[in-house]
Amino acid sequence: MEFLNQLRALLNSLIVDPELAQLSFVALLGLAVFALLAAIMLLFLGLADPLRRRLKHLEAQPAGATAGNAGSATAGDGVGQGLRGLVDPMGKRLMPTEEEARSKAYGRLRQAGIRTPGALNTFFGAKLGLALLLPSVAMVATIPFRVPLNIGLLVAAGAGVVGFVAPSFWLDRRIKRRTLALRRGLPDALDLLVVCCEAGLGLGAAIQRVARDLAISQPELAEELTLFGMQTRAGMDTRTALRDLEERTGVDDIRGLVTSLLQSMRFGTSIATTLRIYASELRDKRTQEAEEKAAKVSTKMLFPLVFCVLPSFFVVSIGPPLLGAFRAMSGH
Repeated sequence: MEFLNQLRALLNSLIVDPELAQLSFVALLGLAVFALLAAIMLLFLGLADPLRRRLKHLEAQPAGATAGNAGSATAGDGVGQGLRGLVDPMGKRLMPTEEEARSKAYGRLRQAGIRTPGALNTFFGAKLGLALLLPSVAMVATIPFRVPLNIGLLVAAGAGVVGFVAPSFWLDRRIKRRTLALRRGLPDALDLLVVCCEAGLGLGAAIQRVARDLAISQPELAEELTLFGMQTRAGMDTRTALRDLEERTGVDDIRGLVTSLLQSMRFGTSIATTLRIYASELRDKRTQEAEEKAAKVSTKMLFPLVFCVLPSFFVVSIGPPLLGAFRAMSGH
């Protein structure tokens, strides 16, 4: 504390304006705290160890990578690898220790279409990194506005909370967009599957053909179907591959499709007939959803009508007669 008081007195002597001196002192203190936290983090995580960085880089490379492939990396890939090398060790410290929590977080990443190695470490590392970086940026940004110290600390705390929550919010939005894209592409895929199965193709061959046909119009669904085909060609059982398709997409319509296909395989019924019946049920379900949304329109329009349209209507229609009545009552 004595050192801080001496530093503050030195700034007061060098800078005539007391408020500017106080803001400079707060800025220097914030930068010092950030530098201290960064130094402790680097020492704790061992990022300064070149041998550990080299081992992690070798572990992240695929087994069949060649020197030519390594030399063809772009500058953007190098920057991305550098950021991941900084963020991944941070994520290991923040990652939950419970296996159930890790499985749930990894399942959410799979539903968002993120299946790269180390994605879980990168996600938690981004949460921790933004939670530390944004408060420092917020403290520096408040200096030109001469914000009081308590307000600045409150803004920094809010920025830390935003930085910690922002990756989860981004992941939720990405899951919603991908789920919507999968649901929109499923009817076309079902129609093509029915045609392929009735033409004599098996389920695996039909799914691979549909994945090729939907690669341009529905890339998300085509990617999932292509991955299913790769799993079956690699030797995975069809039932296991269907269960994995259900888990990594998290879409209710695909879950119902997988359940219908598994029941058809279990009881020996026709795959084409099962697909046709489920496609008909899915159309009825979508029709009911559209009718439900249409029925909710009148209720949703009630609040804008009452709070936005009716007040202006009453002002226009009743305003002039009221003004005339007030003038008549006032005797003018």
